[in-house]
Amino acid sequence: MKWKLLVPIIITSVFNWSLRANAHGVKIEYQATQAIEIQAKYDTGKPMSNAQVTVYSPDQPSTPWLTGTTDDNGNFTFAPTPSTLGNWTVKVRQASHGSMINIAVAEAKVATDVTPEAGNDNPKNQRLM
Repeated sequence: MKWKLLVPIIITSVFNWSLRANAHGVKIEYQATQAIEIQAKYDTGKPMSNAQVTVYSPDQPSTPWLTGTTDDNGNFTFAPTPSTLGNWTVKVRQASHGSMINIAVAEAKVATDVTPEAGNDNPKNQRLM
């Protein structure tokens, strides 16, 4: 009698455990500097350490432009070709978990002719009292 009750409990427990093990979400964040720094982590906050990273350029979206792995903290840095503007795609995978992000790289607009404006709110035009 005990076996009839124990077997369904064991089967249900194993099934529920395997569902929880496969239910990881992935979050990828990025920061644009001279390079692009990404950080990949599970939705639990745990870093995706040593995960596979594939970067695709906008001009050849089906051919990997760069491959590598994240560090122990889930970080990966790459410097896209400055002349290749558009959406760069980054895919991060580890085992059966993964995600991708599109990162827009646009032409940087730099002011070349800047002159201070006159007025009392300009710090260069204020006197010490």
